Amino acid sequence: MVKKRNKDEFKTRFAQEQPIAEILKKFKQTKKLSSGFEKMKLQETWESVMGPAIQQYTDQVQLKRGKLIVKLNSSTLREELSYGKSKIKTIMNEALDESLIKEVILL
Repeated sequence: MVKKRNKDEFKTRFAQEQPIAEILKKFKQTKKLSSGFEKMKLQETWESVMGPAIQQYTDQVQLKRGKLIVKLNSSTLREELSYGKSKIKTIMNEALDESLIKEVILL
């Protein structure tokens, strides 16, 4: 048997409308998925900001306690990038739309 719904039930349901972004944000927080999404976003941002040439020499990118840790497999590239750490920090923070990175460490 199909349950009939009255108009008051629909009014309360639609009165609680929220933007989908807000709902997804709450879902990520309650399911403790935020760190996984941040890792994916960080990796994608590094690749888009630094380009495919640098990405090909990048083994790992991670963020720990405000430190962007980048493992590179080229000592020459590591040396070149070390001169622009502050610029990398600024560009990455702008691309992430947050001031998450306080320091850049190249390994």
